[in-house]
Amino acid sequence: MDNLKQLKVEAEYQGFRLDKYLATALPEFSRSALQKMIKDGQVTVNGQKCDVPRYEVVAEDAVTVDVPPPEKPHLQGENIPLDILFEDDSVMVINKPAGMVVHPAVGNWTGTVVNALIGRSEEFADLDDSGELRPGIVHRLDKDTSGCLIIAKTAAAQMALTAAFADRKVKKTYAAIVCGIPRFYTEKIVTLIGRHRTNRKKMAVVDRNGKEAITEFDLLEHGLIDGHPASVLAVRIATGRTHQIRVHLSSKQLPVLGDELYGGHQKIAAPRQMLHAWKIRFPHPVTGKEIRCKAPWPEDFAAVAAQLGPIPGTNDEPGDSASGEPDGPGPDGNWME
Repeated sequence: MDNLKQLKVEAEYQGFRLDKYLATALPEFSRSALQKMIKDGQVTVNGQKCDVPRYEVVAEDAVTVDVPPPEKPHLQGENIPLDILFEDDSVMVINKPAGMVVHPAVGNWTGTVVNALIGRSEEFADLDDSGELRPGIVHRLDKDTSGCLIIAKTAAAQMALTAAFADRKVKKTYAAIVCGIPRFYTEKIVTLIGRHRTNRKKMAVVDRNGKEAITEFDLLEHGLIDGHPASVLAVRIATGRTHQIRVHLSSKQLPVLGDELYGGHQKIAAPRQMLHAWKIRFPHPVTGKEIRCKAPWPEDFAAVAAQLGPIPGTNDEPGDSASGEPDGPGPDGNWME
């Protein structure tokens, strides 16, 4: 049954409290929610009901969680303006502001991109056949990451764009301001990325039980901010793992400025996470023609980067916002998500 989560405790979790183990094994649930499931008798260990969160699991324990069906609210439209870079009858590309969540979820039922889309046209809600509350959404950006986000406007476009991402036909360039200065002007990072062993909110570079992640970056500018070294990078990813850019750059001692999860103890103040989905290219879901969009750097991002000096290709030049025309100057390597 879809609501049953069946787990077998691995040796590395021997002695973990049951609630802590479940929080690690089922990161989609909060620890408090899992504790409630345990106390409500929805968890069994080796076939026996276990309602004690502090029970210490043993390697090879068979743990089953009977997850209650989630209560999903009806999608509501809201009058939220969107910065549209490109739009036709099938597809839209917006410049998502930092601080805006892409789709409704626990803790963010309103004020999302999806709420704004339905506010523009209630027909967007009809794309939510799966009940995932993600009509039109074919990829995501973190809440604090700004920049290019593709939206499907029809079911056919949603299917075609989803396939384009799966086939790695979508090419994106991020701009990142990081603490430190890389050893090389360009570098390729190839590792496995998986869930962090103890912090369920984090991903990490792992030796096993992870998925291959490939990131490349070019150094655009470097210098000092408030007396501390910092750099601006153009980042390309050949895979799309959760938090991939942030994890990989942090692993190279180049944490994204303002990143509270992977940034460590930073000495440079930042208004938010300095990561921006700068450019995107993708085949149009109907015509197949390549669409190219470029999201201007937000004021907060540009102000921090300006402390390191002028960087070519960052202005929103004619033909850059959305078209079939080439992008303006600046790093634009061939790479795919």
